[in-house]
Amino acid sequence: MKKITIYTDGGCEGNPGPGGWAAVLAYGPHLKEISGGEPATTNNRMELRAAVEALEILQEACVIIFHTDSEYLKDGITQWVAGWKRSGWRTKSKKPVKNQDLWMALDKLTQKHQIQWEWVKGHAGQPENERCDVLAGQAIKKIRQQYTPVQLKALLDEFKTAPSDPSLF
Repeated sequence: MKKITIYTDGGCEGNPGPGGWAAVLAYGPHLKEISGGEPATTNNRMELRAAVEALEILQEACVIIFHTDSEYLKDGITQWVAGWKRSGWRTKSKKPVKNQDLWMALDKLTQKHQIQWEWVKGHAGQPENERCDVLAGQAIKKIRQQYTPVQLKALLDEFKTAPSDPSLF
């Protein structure tokens, strides 16, 4: 199996607000950078989106060292997902798991790979993590150029009032 190293990051300007995500994937000397954004989202959704997008582009099962500066992402995928699945995607307090759609997608994508999840301190000079931060920031800037402030506010208002339980859509 190929050995891949992945770094991801996600962020928002406002939380919620316009958000961006990015990933840097390394295979030997080869690097691939991907990024994107959404006009109304949260930091956590962007962290999850980065992981989902990074794993989606892999075309075969790999051994992966996955670096994230999000404890939410690392703890969620390594500690919480199994319990959520057993409880029908409910938290210990019986509430629907936030970001269930992305957690389910990530859980499915992780099944074919051997992944070692590593937490890295954000904004601490780690080059690939810093690069992801720059790419995510550029994605947010692009979103701000694509939408007027009025449009962004309307999308944010819609996001804030949408049901948080994906099964209600």
